[in-house]
Amino acid sequence: MNLHTLRTEYKSRILGKEDVNKNPLHQFEQWMKESVEANIVDANAFALATVDDKNHPTIRVVLLKEVNDFGFVFFTNYESNKGKQMAENPFVAMNFHWKELERQVRIEGLVEKISDEDSDDYFNSRPRESQLGAWASPQSSIIHNRPVLESRMEFYAQKFKNKIIPRPPQWGGYLIKPSAIEFWQGRTSRLHDRLLYEWMDGQWVIERLAP
Repeated sequence: MNLHTLRTEYKSRILGKEDVNKNPLHQFEQWMKESVEANIVDANAFALATVDDKNHPTIRVVLLKEVNDFGFVFFTNYESNKGKQMAENPFVAMNFHWKELERQVRIEGLVEKISDEDSDDYFNSRPRESQLGAWASPQSSIIHNRPVLESRMEFYAQKFKNKIIPRPPQWGGYLIKPSAIEFWQGRTSRLHDRLLYEWMDGQWVIERLAP
């Protein structure tokens, strides 16, 4: 297979400083809305990069569950690899890729846990099977085989049978508070549009980057 020949010419849209919202979080909401309306599968999926205690980067795909005036919210197990890494080093990076719209958004910032009350509210909105899964999975831990996981799922299904399932203490939400957000729009001849928002002196400053 010759990967040299794989090439796509991007030409569906343009991105100029005069076209975007001065607040990148509002601009992101607009792009997310357009991605959902375009019926992109898992439009809220993003790559989350963290760094371990040896300064080795790690990346995985997770799901965005909220964007607000403070940043981006997602949920996971606090005792997972990413949870432990974020506890050690709160600097993280995110990347959204909507290939159907020839767009990317790159985000850098600090992560912090959201309140227990907000985590409870989201957990209570999840399907019951997903709630049980949060109890059953010792996320990132080594397990002998899949039946171990299935056995744990059955254990908690019986434990909480005909009961409201509480949020596990090791599971909850995080808020990523951005310091930089870059919007990338594919263009012809690899001369892509890149607009970078950076938080400086209490305001967002927008600059155009070379592709």
